[in-house]
Amino acid sequence: MEGRVFVALLVFSSLIVLAENTEHKNAIEIHSLHVDSTVTSRFAQTVITSKVVNKVNESQEAVFEVELPKTAFITNFSMSIDGETYPGTIKEKASAQEQYDIAVSHGQSAGLVKTTGRKLEQFHVSVNVAPASKVTFELIYEELLKRKLGKYELLFKVRPKQLVKHFQIDIRIFEPQGINFLETDSTFMTNELTEALTKVQNETKAHILFKPTIAQQKKSPELEETLLDGDFIIRYDVKRSVSAGDIQIVNGYFVHYFAPSEMPTFPKNVIFVVDQSGSMAGRKIEQTRDALMKILEDLRPEDHFSLITFSSRVTEWNNTLLQATEQNVESAKRYVKTIMARGGTDINNALLTAANTLDKANYAEILQGESISMIILLTDGQPTVGVRNVEIIQQNIQKAVKGKYVLYCLGFGFDVSYKFLEKMALDNGGIARRIYEDSDSDLQLQGFYQEVATPILKEIEIQYPENSILELTQNSFKLFFDGSEIVVAGKIDNELDILPVEIQAQSHTSNLIFKEEANITEKEKVFQHQKYIFGNFIERLWAYLTIQQLLEKSVSAREEQKNLHVARALELSLKYSFVTPLTSMVVTKPDDQQKHQLANKPTESDNEKSRFTGSSGTKRLKSYRMKMLGNYRRHDDESLLRSDENFGVSLASDYSLKVQNVDHRALLFDMTEQSPEPPRTVQISPQLLANEYPHFLLQLPRQNDVICLNSDGKPQTSINLISDADKGISVTGKLGRNRNHFVLFEINYLDPHVQLRVSKEEVVLSYGGQTTKLSWRKSASFTIQGLKIAVEKERSLTMSAPDNITIKISFVKSPNRFLGLYFMDTDHFSDKASGLLGQFFFDTHFESNLGVSQREDERVLSVHGQQHRVTRQYKKDYRLESTTGTISCWSLRITP
Repeated sequence: MEGRVFVALLVFSSLIVLAENTEHKNAIEIHSLHVDSTVTSRFAQTVITSKVVNKVNESQEAVFEVELPKTAFITNFSMSIDGETYPGTIKEKASAQEQYDIAVSHGQSAGLVKTTGRKLEQFHVSVNVAPASKVTFELIYEELLKRKLGKYELLFKVRPKQLVKHFQIDIRIFEPQGINFLETDSTFMTNELTEALTKVQNETKAHILFKPTIAQQKKSPELEETLLDGDFIIRYDVKRSVSAGDIQIVNGYFVHYFAPSEMPTFPKNVIFVVDQSGSMAGRKIEQTRDALMKILEDLRPEDHFSLITFSSRVTEWNNTLLQATEQNVESAKRYVKTIMARGGTDINNALLTAANTLDKANYAEILQGESISMIILLTDGQPTVGVRNVEIIQQNIQKAVKGKYVLYCLGFGFDVSYKFLEKMALDNGGIARRIYEDSDSDLQLQGFYQEVATPILKEIEIQYPENSILELTQNSFKLFFDGSEIVVAGKIDNELDILPVEIQAQSHTSNLIFKEEANITEKEKVFQHQKYIFGNFIERLWAYLTIQQLLEKSVSAREEQKNLHVARALELSLKYSFVTPLTSMVVTKPDDQQKHQLANKPTESDNEKSRFTGSSGTKRLKSYRMKMLGNYRRHDDESLLRSDENFGVSLASDYSLKVQNVDHRALLFDMTEQSPEPPRTVQISPQLLANEYPHFLLQLPRQNDVICLNSDGKPQTSINLISDADKGISVTGKLGRNRNHFVLFEINYLDPHVQLRVSKEEVVLSYGGQTTKLSWRKSASFTIQGLKIAVEKERSLTMSAPDNITIKISFVKSPNRFLGLYFMDTDHFSDKASGLLGQFFFDTHFESNLGVSQREDERVLSVHGQQHRVTRQYKKDYRLESTTGTISCWSLRITP
């Protein structure tokens, strides 16, 4: 019998975990674990080496897991099994995916790297270990440490869950500018463990070694339990002054660090634009209020500020910006206490209001001439009221801002579209940041504000000899904040002996010019014969920084320029062997095991799709079995994987369905463990889920949650979808022959008395005894007594009336033509709304006590007192023009 033991080494920069098998406790023994990190001029290379041995007389599975910083790029991985090495190879993503797909087709592999938390992503690989055999894992990654609030930080989460014979964390730091301060901190340190920590430091170097013995790791002499369970943190900064910064050179490449200090701070004009839609109810809005109270207290007297809250409507605390006097701050704090969550999400109108408020303040000369104006948006959802098309919103905001103000977008939780916020922020000189739903969300908000609260320079231009520097990274910056750092790198022409630099910038009090000349020969001597450096580290730093900036530029670039940025970033990723969002690493395994695994680089947007799964996705599937049902008619069931009473499993984002010689439409999940059928190993793909178009997308009123609803109605029968006597509207629908989609909708208005019959072929309008036929082949629009009807060619039909519900019917052409029905302004329905869909628009809420599960991807939805178990899934969004677009929603199936 083959057992399984997980050896998980979770590192950020070194987080170590061992999960034990109950049958063979510590069958896989961690013989040694070394984390060696070399930091040279902020550029860190970390090598994690783990040697494990199988102590029992049967095969065991060792799983190597490392959590590394999201900003890091993996550069190498290998496994050595009984003297034979199995390496990882970095390839273009498409090429690697092709190789990986071949392995998948034989049921062999699983993804390796996925997003797991705020700052972490997880590398995961497993291998069978024969009796008495040894395996050595080695992973290398590199990153440029970013200065925040005046310090660099390395965080080591140490959790081996097992006593390790040879354990050490070894960090060497070399900073030619000089180390200003260095400190270590820990949440688990005891007097015994303190003796295992040594720190040696001089002017430019530091060596930190944490090497506890077995006895020092023990909780007590009698127990075989480890004390190592918590955070180990290193913080430091370098010496600097008000000058042109520091230039460092190695082998023809230079890096320039610029971080002036002790400069006056610009006055700020800041408008906080805060989402108070229904989905912010509870802990989110409480934490937002708490954070705003603290942030308001941190405003300087010379600052000007205002507050805008938005849901379905936009509300201004004041119609202009006010100076941050004690009286005005107290007034704003009283307003913050009244902020309550309700309604939809009108992001477009809220941001346009903020830009207009700044415009009016500038025109009225309320603001200081030399000041910095910024808009800080906090939202937890996607636009549901007003303009909903994210591209149009991005265009509207860019036109309104016109480069005069800086926009920062904070996405609270995971129901936001991070790509939407990121592009909008980058288009307007700012950045996007995700605020994670946690007990310290208010501190995350405050922390972000602190980063941008002290602008000390603007319009920074860093100039080098034009014909002597090649491949220069970004050298122009809109703002510089105290406590941060500007990093520029490039390649020097071989004929240059002196590298001059000139920096032009504006401070609050004057225009500044900094000048410096770097003697190339003298600068290169600094790094000769230094044991703390690794290879051509500045060249690798330059490549790392260039790739990051190219990927960022591609977010907001036009198509042609975007392709150029991506092509160049891919070229550098392959040349320097970085696993980036454009490349993947194929991990080769022994012949008798899985052949290949794939390491991809997740992005923050990927986190929205994988947050419900994580490393436990495989385990969650093990308790479920698959049953063959008879020969289902092809395509009879519109939804392959259901989220109802028959299927409550959390769907892992890294798996694909593999059942050979079986029509996958004839499969159903059975929750019982006593199934007479032999268990099948099932891997589930979100791509299969995303290929499904749900029958309906229901935006819950006063909530930022969407229900993806499928109906079990009989084909070719009419279904009462909604009736609302108070609003004088009713909608019926007819399912197609195979129940896959709705193919006919009939909408009746009482005032004016209008009937629309919408099919896949045409739109038939009846009014005043006359009938008009409209074709999907051309656009048309008209108004009948305030009721506006608009057909967008081969895309949609929209019906809207003042103070009434707006109805949109999407014409979906792929893969098979069908119609999608969507209600907007759902809070306009009356409490008399009924029908298959109408029942959801009142007395619908998520139970606070989940009952069936405590997983965040599973909820209990109460509809008029009737409870439904729903799970978070990703479905195709038929409202979008692109057939690849998906939406995160709570999936439910009901019978009319």
